[in-house]
Amino acid sequence: MTHSPMAYQTGFGNEFTTEALPGALPIGQNSPQKCPYGLYAEQLTGSAFTALRGDNKRSWLYRIRPSAMHSPFKQIGSGRLVSDFGVTPTPPNQLRWNPLPIPTEPADFIQGLMTYAGNGDAHAQSGCGIHLYAANRSMTNRAFYNADGEMLILPQQGRLRFVTELGVVEAEPQEIVVIPRGVRFRVELMDANARGYICENFSAPFRLPDRGPIGANGLANQRDFLTPVAAYEDKDEPTELVAKFGGNLWSAQMEHSPFDVVAWHGNYAPYKYDLRRFNAIGSISYDHPDPSIFLVLHSASDTPGMSNIDFVIFPPRVLAMQDTFRPPWFHRNIASEFMGLIHGAYDAKADGFLPGGASLHNCMTGHGPDAETFEKASNADTTKPHYIIDTMAFMFETRTVIRPTRQALQSPELQQNYFECWRGIKKHFDPSRP
Repeated sequence: MTHSPMAYQTGFGNEFTTEALPGALPIGQNSPQKCPYGLYAEQLTGSAFTALRGDNKRSWLYRIRPSAMHSPFKQIGSGRLVSDFGVTPTPPNQLRWNPLPIPTEPADFIQGLMTYAGNGDAHAQSGCGIHLYAANRSMTNRAFYNADGEMLILPQQGRLRFVTELGVVEAEPQEIVVIPRGVRFRVELMDANARGYICENFSAPFRLPDRGPIGANGLANQRDFLTPVAAYEDKDEPTELVAKFGGNLWSAQMEHSPFDVVAWHGNYAPYKYDLRRFNAIGSISYDHPDPSIFLVLHSASDTPGMSNIDFVIFPPRVLAMQDTFRPPWFHRNIASEFMGLIHGAYDAKADGFLPGGASLHNCMTGHGPDAETFEKASNADTTKPHYIIDTMAFMFETRTVIRPTRQALQSPELQQNYFECWRGIKKHFDPSRP
């Protein structure tokens, strides 16, 4: 087995060039009659061939064997992975879950997946699936790829090593990893247990949002995104290749490692980003801005100004607005919001929203701060700044209703009394006192 030293290239969407052996990349053409080192040239394409140059996603891989070398796929059980989001009626209630327990039986990353919600349809390339994972062992002689969508993965507990066709990516809680549609990978646990969140994006690939009036700096900066350098395995031993295709899981056998890419160039590759490097923007006068100021990545839709998915975070920051209710106000949105907490506490909830937990507030469902948070913020001294520290929450916001699965609605982790956090809100109205 051979690897190049693990390292990263910086930038988002760059045209990368990397080789694990000197001279492995052909010069001047992508597919010469004979590739260096006896390698095979293979193009991995993540966009329409006729996409505009700025939207075209593809990478050329130079590998020991072509990816077509495997036995026929056979359908296998999908476990707790769900792709049909129309089976169960969607309640308009506010929903919140406790953290997903770590398995008591051996479970790797794929076996530990549980679908909580989703919308749209992978076949129509629209919408998303939202999953949580909890695992206690590494994938061994097993690889996975997702033909239905790209995967945005947020570790919440435990570090992960992603061995991919295009190199190795390591991630810890408060970092994210994005695996493009179709890229094969293996997940190895770097700690005893692992738990986290996944957004499976069926539509346009995630991209950085335009900054508009913000200007050239702020939010997530391109230089902080990291893409792996080429690394390869030369192993001739049985490997199970698991595919998510058409909403189902399929299994095929290979007689060699699928991670045998010696060199590659292009802009279609896994990447990671440290959420702690996000440069938060906020009000320094009055009022609480909309959460779009915390937008890290988004998947564009066919409607300008309305994303398929927005990925938003709530990082450490300073609130300086005066004479203002500083936490998020009570609100109802056309968008639907699925939230998770990676670390610390969330400033809009005093209790019950735990690291590893999740909440869902769907389209036009009223929500906002609980009673304790409201009273505290209403009487706070706003002449002094409020430092929100040691926290990291996130939100998947979508333009269509997020439909929870039956197993999520019947889960013992679902908090049946979540609605009570608003019951203690007092009536302050007095028509005699303006």
